[in-house]
Amino acid sequence: MIKFSTNTKKQLIDLYKVKNIGLEGNLLKIVDSEEDSEFSQYIKTCIDKDKESRKKRLDITKQIQNKNTELQNLNSENTRILEELKITLDNVESSKKQIEFQNAELLSWKEENERIQLELQEEMKRTESAREEAEHAKSNALSDLDLLQKKTQTELMGNIVKVALGVIMFVAVITTAMYVFSIIMGREVNTIGPAWSNMFGILLTNAFSIVGTIMGVKYANKDKD
Repeated sequence: MIKFSTNTKKQLIDLYKVKNIGLEGNLLKIVDSEEDSEFSQYIKTCIDKDKESRKKRLDITKQIQNKNTELQNLNSENTRILEELKITLDNVESSKKQIEFQNAELLSWKEENERIQLELQEEMKRTESAREEAEHAKSNALSDLDLLQKKTQTELMGNIVKVALGVIMFVAVITTAMYVFSIIMGREVNTIGPAWSNMFGILLTNAFSIVGTIMGVKYANKDKD
């Protein structure tokens, strides 16, 4: 046991009263205070104060430990959140790149589509021009064909008229020659005369009928056109 002198005891008691500073720790367990009641009360007060201080320090230590645990948990949570945020940012960056790539593809597709539309418009213009040229060529061909047909019809009609007139003239000449020959030879002309007259009339009538029919058809086709 440790024993203090009277003067030391008095100084310790005065220090506690003035500055509220007393002995602490395990030292209080080995101090001898049985012979001095005032010093015994001091030691008891210091022990109680030490217990209270220890309790406060223990509570503070527990609070600090709890705070440290909370901080560690918060740090872990922050780390997890930061990792998730990093993953999210990576995903966003990847999505951004993918969107930019898709936008580039869409822009390229748009440009290609516009080019194809322009080519289609040019092709439509060329097709329309070709169609107009074809219609013009068709119109010219039809006009040329119509002219050719009219020319052919005119030539055919002329040939028919010529042949008809030739036949009429030939028959008329032959009939007249036979009639004249009969008169010269002194043969009877009572039969051939009326026959010649009738034949000549029929030939003339048929000839004019043919010519009239051809001319009527020609003018009818002209009016129709």
